[in-house]
Amino acid sequence: MSLKEVDLTGGESVYCINEAQLKRAFEMVRTSPETSEKVNKLIEQIERDFSRNERAALSFILVDRLLKKRIN
Repeated sequence: MSLKEVDLTGGESVYCINEAQLKRAFEMVRTSPETSEKVNKLIEQIERDFSRNERAALSFILVDRLLKKRIN
């Protein structure tokens, strides 16, 4: 049985990621000796094994959980 993919594009903005946050994230993934290899391997696995919509859903849920964790 094949599941119909749900389009995750469109709609109103919910989260805002500023340029400085994005820059720090890229630096962490590209150059940090502690995290670069670990994060890049996981990204490669997710991009290989997940559809675009699955990756988007995962991203949205992770951001939501990070925001809620900070508040709690």
